[in-house]
Amino acid sequence: MPRRLVQLYAGLALYGASSALLVEAGLGLEPWNVLHQGLAELTGLTIGVVSIFVGAAVLLLWIPLRQRPGLGTVSNVFVVGIAMDGTLALVPDTHALAVRVPLMLAGIVLNGLATGLYISASFGPGPRDGLMTGVHRRTDRSIRLVRTVLEVAVVATGFALGGTVGIGTVLYAVAIGPLAQLFLRVFAVRRAPTGSTVVATGQPEGAILPG
Repeated sequence: MPRRLVQLYAGLALYGASSALLVEAGLGLEPWNVLHQGLAELTGLTIGVVSIFVGAAVLLLWIPLRQRPGLGTVSNVFVVGIAMDGTLALVPDTHALAVRVPLMLAGIVLNGLATGLYISASFGPGPRDGLMTGVHRRTDRSIRLVRTVLEVAVVATGFALGGTVGIGTVLYAVAIGPLAQLFLRVFAVRRAPTGSTVVATGQPEGAILPG
């Protein structure tokens, strides 16, 4: 349990920090953050605060879908947004492409690492992943189709509101699946017969891979 809790909160904090690096790079964001950034431009709120509000709103959609949140679900709503705003406050603005490209690449790799950390902790999916699986179960449509429809919708809406879509968005879509798969294997945990927690070589049961 202690290791799982550390993984959960380290993963969520790192997820927010990695997303902030993509914001600073300005070369394209992951799908949901395109929406968050667009709404931030519209409302004047920070992108982290918008992420919290959107996460809470998405969590309300779990009620008709009969999804049950876990500790990781509720923590995701708050920790990611707080970590994103905190990182953005610490990282200086940059305009040089020679700096922005490494920031983008670091953000994508760290996002994959963060995904492996918090999903492997097995405290429940994030609000957006839960929405995807809930719609999948209620409609009997494939996970791939549901995810594609949701993410195209949020990217299109976010872009229309002023969110950043670019090469970083494309690279994220291509790379996040393999990166998450790799780090899920690295950080996966299971309970030993004695009740202690040890490293496992398999993927956590029911984990939803981004990408």
